[in-house]
Amino acid sequence: MSLAPWRSHLADALERNRSLPYARYLQLATVRTDGRPANRTVVFRGFLEDTNQLKFITDSRSEKVEQIQHQSWGEACWYFPETREQFRISGQLIVVGDNHSDARLVRSRSATWQELSDAARLQFTWRYPGKNREEDSQAFSPTLPDAVEPLPNFCLLLLEPIEVDHLELRGDPHNRCLYRLDSIQAVNP
Repeated sequence: MSLAPWRSHLADALERNRSLPYARYLQLATVRTDGRPANRTVVFRGFLEDTNQLKFITDSRSEKVEQIQHQSWGEACWYFPETREQFRISGQLIVVGDNHSDARLVRSRSATWQELSDAARLQFTWRYPGKNREEDSQAFSPTLPDAVEPLPNFCLLLLEPIEVDHLELRGDPHNRCLYRLDSIQAVNP
């Protein structure tokens, strides 16, 4: 698979904003089962090897997984303050759990788990997301999970881009370009 032309622009924005730890955070919107939008902040975990797919992680018990199973479309919005650029990336979301049918994706799930910090892995041992909080003193101080074998509720979340809207807020007028699977088009900002 050839890498999309927008990848170089995104890589450049990531590099030029690397001094900002929060530059790896972006917003991901999905659609609830009742049709209302849902938006949350996620952490960019890189690209799936040799693809244009963006990697994130999630808990299989989270509402977002239910939303994606209902409606697999999603859109990420990423703003880079140093370079004054915005990327809106829309496409199909793919949840890779421990029983996914694609062995390559299951291996990528395991590799992503192994790349996480202990603190990030520990979050997957916490109680069920979104449920009433229990005052049990052990609820948020469980035993550190295995660093090699992912917990069953750990999921790799992939965004397969269909369209990328890149807006550069520098210059007068601003520059905006739409990237689709088979075309690139400069558009009015």
